Amino acid sequence: MDRQQTPNAPPSPPPVHQDDADEDDETVKQLNECSSVYLSLQDCLINSDRNWRVCQKEVQALKACNERRQKDKRS
Repeated sequence: MDRQQTPNAPPSPPPVHQDDADEDDETVKQLNECSSVYLSLQDCLINSDRNWRVCQKEVQALKACNERRQKDKRS
């Protein structure tokens, strides 16, 4: 009997919309000193299946950082 060839794996999905990824990178860069806090929040959301209640420590840290940034900007 002939061996049946397994069909080729489906083509890999297109990459994440590169423009969207670039825009996200630009947004994070604009956060300056808050970017690491923002990325920590994103990590928490990913690890908690986007459960904001679990990530309140990170949410509050980002809020405080952003408020400091705005205050410094006005000075």
